[in-house]
Amino acid sequence: MTDSERTISVTVNGVPRKATVPVRRLLSDALRHDLGLTGTHVGCEHGVCGACTVIVDGDPVRSCLMLAVQVDGSSVQTVEGLARDDHQGGQALHPVQEAFRECHALQCGFCTPGFLMTIAAGLESRNSAQEISEEEVDELIGGNLCRCTGYANIKKAVRHAAAAMKDDA
Repeated sequence: MTDSERTISVTVNGVPRKATVPVRRLLSDALRHDLGLTGTHVGCEHGVCGACTVIVDGDPVRSCLMLAVQVDGSSVQTVEGLARDDHQGGQALHPVQEAFRECHALQCGFCTPGFLMTIAAGLESRNSAQEISEEEVDELIGGNLCRCTGYANIKKAVRHAAAAMKDDA
């Protein structure tokens, strides 16, 4: 290890991981290249599109704007860790993933991981006992860009996931 590298310890999708990274390595690049988690997509590399969104210590963040060394000691969730244990030894889709599937809320899929992470974090942090308003849906997805869908099915998926999470509460 050189002066321009650091070893970080981070819990990714519930699994403790270590990686030696250049001090200027972006979190998105560390996830993809150092940890092999390619579900986090890099789009604009300026924090505008939202494709690289992951959850760090419970908050959605743009991984293209954060250095990997900044997450040392943190918990990171990527799209690969969004599915849940189904209590039968397998994995069940997260309600947001299921809603995207059921509502046909993706086309090319490039922006989908960022949407899934943003929406999951947003829905999990809100009072799920209340119906989600159109304004909340718009605010929730407003920071993510999609060039394919026109957002109608993405908005439908948010409402569908919110209702499913309300029923699960």
